Amino acid sequence: MNTAELAELGQQLRVDSVRAAAAAGSGHPTSSMSAADLMAVLLANHLRYDFERPEHPANDRFVLSKGHASPLLYAAYKAAGAVEDGEMLTFRKLGSRLEGHPTPRRLPWVETATGSLGQGLPVGVGIALAGKRLDRVDYRVWVLCGDSELAEGSVWEAAEHAGHENLDNLIAIVDVNRLGQRGPTRHGHDLDAYARRFQAFGWHTVEIDGHDVDKIDRAYGEALSTTGQPTVILARTLKGKGVAAVEDREGLHGKPLPDAEEAIAELGGPRDVHVRVSEPPAAAVLRSATTDVLQLPRYDQGDEVATRDAFGAALAALGSARGDVVALDGEVGDSTRTEEFAKAHPDRFFECYIAEQQLVAAAVGMAARGWVPFASTFAAFLSRAYDFVRMASISGSGLNLVGSHAGVSIGQDGPSQMGLEDLAMFRAVYGSTVLYPCDANQTARLVGAMAGLDGVRYLRTSRGKSPVVYGPDEEFPVGGSKTLRSSEDDRLTVVAAGVTVPEALAAADRLAEDGIRVRVVDLYSVKPVDEETLRRAAQETGCLLTVEDHHPEGGLGDAVAEAFADGGPVPRLVRLAVRVMPGSAAPDEQLHAAGIDAAGIAAAAKLLVEEAVVR
Repeated sequence: MNTAELAELGQQLRVDSVRAAAAAGSGHPTSSMSAADLMAVLLANHLRYDFERPEHPANDRFVLSKGHASPLLYAAYKAAGAVEDGEMLTFRKLGSRLEGHPTPRRLPWVETATGSLGQGLPVGVGIALAGKRLDRVDYRVWVLCGDSELAEGSVWEAAEHAGHENLDNLIAIVDVNRLGQRGPTRHGHDLDAYARRFQAFGWHTVEIDGHDVDKIDRAYGEALSTTGQPTVILARTLKGKGVAAVEDREGLHGKPLPDAEEAIAELGGPRDVHVRVSEPPAAAVLRSATTDVLQLPRYDQGDEVATRDAFGAALAALGSARGDVVALDGEVGDSTRTEEFAKAHPDRFFECYIAEQQLVAAAVGMAARGWVPFASTFAAFLSRAYDFVRMASISGSGLNLVGSHAGVSIGQDGPSQMGLEDLAMFRAVYGSTVLYPCDANQTARLVGAMAGLDGVRYLRTSRGKSPVVYGPDEEFPVGGSKTLRSSEDDRLTVVAAGVTVPEALAAADRLAEDGIRVRVVDLYSVKPVDEETLRRAAQETGCLLTVEDHHPEGGLGDAVAEAFADGGPVPRLVRLAVRVMPGSAAPDEQLHAAGIDAAGIAAAAKLLVEEAVVR
């Protein structure tokens, strides 16, 4: 398109943004209006995309990081012929695909859910990494950011990572309209302040007037011709551009225009400009050969093996069987054991350093491109990326997360390194799967199973060695459990998972010597939980004692309690968990201090049995 046509398209995008927000009675038209010219030039002259084939391997990828500007995105879809005008006016209405913030669950052209600011660029880095190192296809990744979200630390994790990886297929466009939700941003229209920050991370920077379509066009061309480094285009814009009543004015964020009809007239009225978006070039993604023969590591019963060791070996084996599996780590691969995958499949391993937000975001970006990512770090540190996990579930992302060094059983490192909230954290994620293996063979099997699941999957691994309880051919269906001790004379049921399973077995043996029979259930699938086994145990033994290396809130005990939340008979439920703030001590001392070792379990069981006799 020429200059006049681009200007007209920009005005159409503004008008349609105003119309959509007015029809909804809510939305962010002024944030959309500031970026309209940036979107118009991209859509008409530079984006390569087949809207009828969103899965096309050579399609450019566009991420609207400032997700609240969704009216602009939907107006662009209308201009490209992807949605009709009538559908655009269903914005934010019940049942509409056009949500307040875009999600790929509803629209095939959306790469990732946005709306929680500071996430688009980190996910864009993941997509760009996939293009460079995995897909090896020359698509470009365009990310439209707002200036307010540049206050987020995750943006600078992404900026540093992109510069380090020389991602010249990544182009960030920053709509510097100077106004946030409650007033001016930190740097206002000081483009140089932003440029210095990006330059420090190795980016090529371009500063422009974001309403001059010719300058925008040249800036995009410059970005496409830049090699060896990512490019950021810093565009000075005005929020509410084109309507005097709202242009560059405070207090109008997230509100429809006061007089939409008057504003539309001021912008020149509705238009019906259609854009023929450039076709992507022919391309094919060449992936490593997949054998589909998964040869998991095998361990002998009675051996002592850490579940983190079994995870590393199983992941490497999975990578050999499936060419779509990739691994990412947060600079602790020697501890999480993803180094085993890195040695076996270096072309599919990604070091994200100590930047957990970028770690998870990169995995989300790779999943969006059809890869199966396993991202690992200490369980405690995944809490720093929890918002990215939450947004991944909104995206419907297929994400495997592995947290090692969980619980007090890690020993002397102390509470800052102990994941004691992770089960609760991941159980709360929509559609998640939460797995907590107790031995090496169980771990290996669950790693293999995870790769074929949907949604967010979490595996909890342990630092110390533990006895191999199961044989290598044992099956562990997700949603299942294993009953390890059982008799007709059981007085109660001990429900354990992970490191507390061997402790529960030792306690059961001690109690048996005293003539007290207890059932032991290994609840390795914490979500979904095996309700049938739990209800049967409750019916047959009358009391459930849960024991977990986790805080009592939201973990194993709550998962068990929820199995009885349908109004049926509720058994007596007693929970052993980490109820004190741990310090530094040896692993066995930590378990004893928390009351979740064999001695603590046996003592609690005896007390419960005695109380039952008294009653």
